[in-house]
Amino acid sequence: MFGLIGHLTNLEQAQAVARDLGYAGLADQDLEFWCSAPPQTVDNITVTSVTGQTIEGRYVESCFLPEMLANRRIKAATRKIVNAMAHAQKIGLDITALGGFSSIVFENFNLNQIQRIRNITLDFKRFTTGNTHTAYIICRQVEQAAPKLGIELSKATVAVVGATGDIGSAVCRWLNTQTDVADMILVARDRARLQALQEELGRGKVMGLEDAMPQADIVVWVASLPKGIDIDAESLKKPCLMIDGGYPKNLDSKVNYPGVYVLKGGIVEHSLDIDWRIMRLVNMDVPTRQMFACFAESMLLEFEKWYTNFSWGRNQISVEKMQAIGDVSIKHGFKPLLSVVEN
Repeated sequence: MFGLIGHLTNLEQAQAVARDLGYAGLADQDLEFWCSAPPQTVDNITVTSVTGQTIEGRYVESCFLPEMLANRRIKAATRKIVNAMAHAQKIGLDITALGGFSSIVFENFNLNQIQRIRNITLDFKRFTTGNTHTAYIICRQVEQAAPKLGIELSKATVAVVGATGDIGSAVCRWLNTQTDVADMILVARDRARLQALQEELGRGKVMGLEDAMPQADIVVWVASLPKGIDIDAESLKKPCLMIDGGYPKNLDSKVNYPGVYVLKGGIVEHSLDIDWRIMRLVNMDVPTRQMFACFAESMLLEFEKWYTNFSWGRNQISVEKMQAIGDVSIKHGFKPLLSVVEN
């Protein structure tokens, strides 16, 4: 059985979802309450592959909220993630994806040093970040969506914002070796890591965000947008494809200009309806078919009985692993979301 560990985007949404699920007593609770709330299994999931195989899973709500980090409630945030992992293991889930901030919190705060949660010793091989499948899907979105907008990859410049992160570096490796992209721009905060990535790729211009944006035909966003960031849409190339690989996905509300197309990055569509509620609660356009690619990775591992932490650590994603997860993604009926928002 597979599992998904997720969280909502903010306190307001958490209150609304609690109300929608019939937990009226939780709908008016403040951040302090959510800091102490235990993880909950809130959805039972059935997924059928196009091969005819059917699997069962559970969605575990960690009760983590990004405001915990913004308010420096670090202990509460980290406790949420490891408690949710312990809960997933306790209820017998064989492979569980750490969705959204779950994997980021796990890695940034070195939670692999915490193995014992009460009477449970965490078996990290039962968890995956899902980043390999996410990176693969984003790359396929670049390859398939750009030509539809008249952007020829062999003449295009792709800027990867968050290039040194786990997903960003994987996207760079794929685009560098598996496509004929003309040029790449690498954008991130850590200069030393940028230079190391540039050396690994053998190309790519290292630039700041403001300088990179006007030069890019395609912008892949796999870093959190700083609060209040100002994007000068008028200075962008036209057409320009912007792939929003962050969470929550809000780039379309920050960029509103003719000729600029925003695509929700790292989202997959399944060929068959899925019996679940959770994607409706996070406002997917087609909640019975669409999901985050990281969640789909745990489904794929369950379909293939690959009970291992397929995506783990930082900057460990190879092109070969992306191709492997991509092959089984296609096999079981998943495909990249390609519908763009035209401003």
